[in-house]
Amino acid sequence: MKTLTASTLLAATSMLTLAGCAATGSITPQYVPPNTYQSYDCQSLSQEYARVERYVDAALNEQSTFSASGVGVGISAGRWGISPNISFGVGRSNDKKVRNAKLSRLYGEADAIIQSARVKRCSFANGIKIYGE
Repeated sequence: MKTLTASTLLAATSMLTLAGCAATGSITPQYVPPNTYQSYDCQSLSQEYARVERYVDAALNEQSTFSASGVGVGISAGRWGISPNISFGVGRSNDKKVRNAKLSRLYGEADAIIQSARVKRCSFANGIKIYGE
């Protein structure tokens, strides 16, 4: 019983801490219907909100990754004769469209969870703002 209470307190504290960091910047949340979380109770909504916030933090801290675009094997002829040629199409991906789409979906899920929690009058949702507030 004490671990359940301690874990609930820890989750609530971390969510209130993260609530100040919930600004979406220039990324508009994707619409997620709040009735998706209709069958969740307050504890499940709190856990789901914490999970979504972990994914948001991971996506925000994500560094650009290497993207492999293929391997080329061939034969080249040059000044020194014929020689095998192997090329690797590896480079850094600076495309933020995928990251922004992921964040948009996650922000929409977080907003839907908070809206559903407000309907159920869950205490963890007090003071957490959603997009447009």
